[in-house]
Amino acid sequence: MTNPTVELTLPVMEDMELAATKTAEVVAKRMGLDEMKTAEISMALIEACINAFEHSKTKDNIFIHYIIEEETLVIKVGDRGIGFDSEVVAIPNIDEKINSSNKRGWGLQLMKELMDTVEFETTADGTTVTMTKTK
Repeated sequence: MTNPTVELTLPVMEDMELAATKTAEVVAKRMGLDEMKTAEISMALIEACINAFEHSKTKDNIFIHYIIEEETLVIKVGDRGIGFDSEVVAIPNIDEKINSSNKRGWGLQLMKELMDTVEFETTADGTTVTMTKTK
């Protein structure tokens, strides 16, 4: 049997990332993931969705695929936006951010800290972020 997959299409609208986290909570529960891992997945997913909404410049929907493997949840967040190179996005300097009025810019680093793996793929068709969390 193939791995069950849940697919979600979200319009670029305020608070739609919450629909993504609710779906992730249902999938994580189905897999038997504990509350801490479920919360980490939700936080990383919020960052991935907000990045797609705000930085891709897409007017289209974003797409989320939750792929349920035996011991691992794979989440793919895709957009049809302008793309980016994750290698050139600077990790913020904590000392500068603490004293700054702009506290944002932690999304990529936060996703990497919260998930087991995070990979970025950008093509002419947009960007896909693939994140995994193992039981």
